[in-house]
Formats: sequence, C-alpha cells, structure tokens
Amino acid sequence: SAIGRTNTHAIGKEKRDYEGFLCSLLFPEAVRRSALALRAFNVELAQIKDSVSQKTIGLMRLQFWKSAVEDIYRDDHPAQPVSAELWRAVRKHTLTRRWMLRIISEREKDMEDKAYRNLQELEAYGENTQSSLLYLLLETLGVKNIHADHAASHIGKAQGILTCLRATPYNSSRRKVYLPMDICMLRGVSQEDFIRGSRDQNVRDVVYDIASQAHVHLQHARSFSKNVPHAAMPAFLQTVVLEDYLRRVRKVDFDVFHPSLQKRNPMLPLQLYLRSWKKIY
Repeated sequence: SAIGRTNTHAIGKEKRDYEGFLCSLLFPEAVRRSALALRAFNVELAQIKDSVSQKTIGLMRLQFWKSAVEDIYRDDHPAQPVSAELWRAVRKHTLTRRWMLRIISEREKDMEDKAYRNLQELEAYGENTQSSLLYLLLETLGVKNIHADHAASHIGKAQGILTCLRATPYNSSRRKVYLPMDICMLRGVSQEDFIRGSRDQNVRDVVYDIASQAHVHLQHARSFSKNVPHAAMPAFLQTVVLEDYLRRVRKVDFDVFHPSLQKRNPMLPLQLYLRSWKKIY
C-alpha cells in the first residue's frame, strides 16, 4: 500500500527528525507521503554539514542535490530513493522549484561554518530553509493564501532561531558556536563561555534575547490566524514543538545547557494530535 511505502521511506528519517516526522503523520492521508518526502529532502540537506570532514565534500553533495532537483523538473525519474519520492511529490502538487533551490543555496552558504553576525542573518537562514519548506508543505495541502504565507515566513524564522539555540550544547561540545555575535558582544559573552558550557547570568541573557525573538515571530504568525484557511494547519503544527522548547527553556531560567532540555517530551505526540484536532496553530 502507499502507506506501507511511505513508512519504509520515512523510518530512517524519523530518528533524525523525530518532531517533523510526528507532524507529517498528522497530514491528510492524500498528501502525507509528499510531506514525508519533503521532510526527508530537508533532513538530507541539513545533515550534510555535520557529516562531512571537509567543506568541499559537503559542497559536492549539495551540488548533487541541486542537479537532482533540476533533473526532477526536467522530468527525469531519479533512482535515488529520496529524489524518487520528491519527483512523485512535484508531479502530484506542481511544487515550486525555487523553494527547493533556495534551501540548497542557503545550506551552501552555511558550509562557511561561521557564527551569524547578527540576529537578522539568523532570521534570513530560517526564512531560506525552514520557511521555504513550509511554503512547499502548504503547496502539498493546496493552500494558496497570502496570510498563510506570512505566517509560514514567521514560523520558519522562529524555527531557524530555535534550532540554532537547541543545537548550542551539541555544537559547543565540538568547539563551535553559531549564535549571533552582536547579541553575545552586547552581553559581554565570548564564544569560549559557550564552549565551556557556562551557566552564568550573562550567558543566560544571550539565550533569553535570542529566545525572545523567536517568541515574537510566533506571536506575529498567530496574528494572521483568523485569515489562514483550516487546510493550512498541518503545515503549522511545528509551532507546538517551538512553544514546547520555549516553555522548557523558560522553566530552567534560560540555561541552554540544562540536561532537561536534551530530553524528549513524552507528551509531544498527544499535544500535536490535540492541536491538529482543534485546527489552530
């Protein structure tokens, strides 16, 4: 069955994008397979940076994906499993090539492996990666609505910011810090403070400033909710995940290194299901 095929295709991705996988399962059955294909494509691109030892190898892999996308739109049926699923999704929903290429281009820029100079750079990263994915998911749902697009833009920015924040303990353990330099400088925090896992007040202040900006984007996204069609809601389930992290980081007073933040929330599947049933984001 189609669901059987979807699941084998998705299972490997579930471990790498557990939350995205859960969100995709709540998409209408007719588009679930396409949603999983887009998330799988996104995961493939997202993990390149961490899985290569040399920048050139990463850029070659991204070039492979660029060519794969071009082939898909030239109607060449690809052999690679994720590309094949993507080909099917593009055929079924006439997905916009520009959004896919934009995700790849942003990942190419990200191979530079430098900290964001300011919050605007981090927001642009969120817009080009996460918001682009949301625009594609809206297309699978058949939603063409300017308010939904505005909401997707803000949700993607919030997700880009929080993904950077959530990855801080992992990145710091590898002596890498990507958090916006302007905020760190403003608070008198050095990259070394993060590398040694400091829980000092000024480090928490940096986390607070960054988390607050993500919260602002979620508020903006909600300001459009009255004009966003119900059909768009599955694409916006990620807001549950973002709120959950914001709630938990607030609870530990913005200590980004607190062990509780590394644990999965066992209630998340239920929270996602309830939100999807209420048709709100």
